[in-house]
Amino acid sequence: MGSLYSEYTTWLHHGSAGAKLLALSLAGMLLFATSQPGALAAASLLCAALYASLGQATLGSRRLLGSVTAAAALVAAFHAWMGTWQTGLASALRLASVCMLGIAFTVTTRSSDIVEVLQRLLEPLRPLGVQPEQLSLQLALMLRFTEHFFIQWKKLDEAHRVRTGRAGGLRLVAPLTVQMLKTMRSAGDALYVRLGRD
Repeated sequence: MGSLYSEYTTWLHHGSAGAKLLALSLAGMLLFATSQPGALAAASLLCAALYASLGQATLGSRRLLGSVTAAAALVAAFHAWMGTWQTGLASALRLASVCMLGIAFTVTTRSSDIVEVLQRLLEPLRPLGVQPEQLSLQLALMLRFTEHFFIQWKKLDEAHRVRTGRAGGLRLVAPLTVQMLKTMRSAGDALYVRLGRD
């Protein structure tokens, strides 16, 4: 499966997965702790500066960020049309900020490191019947398939643009669904064989 992780080393690559995940969680909570447009705009600028500081590591994720930015603009426009522009602006700024932070975490953190952190976090729940290995694997797979979805969408859109000169739009839904189902089946078969042997 494709991954947004970048081998281009940046300053954020040197941080531990646990520390970055904690910082991401705290930042997300702080973004929802206020609805003041000024504070959220300042937070968005800080997130944009963090994202920009990663340079070439973000090349593979820029189209994803563009899509999220367009979605944030639509959210703001809808609320403005409903007469609640302040709520729309706050929602759009939160969405853009969280997306930039999430991308920064994803492109600088290996999936294996994320799995290890999740296992350690879930370990205290083992006496309650929770199996940290399985649950952390499920969460890691969810993250990987989310990455893979956007990567395949990007590839299909680029191929469609080369052939027709236009964006694929909703025409990509069917082929994207087929590719994702094939990938999920392959991943499921591989896990079945691996777990069966273990």
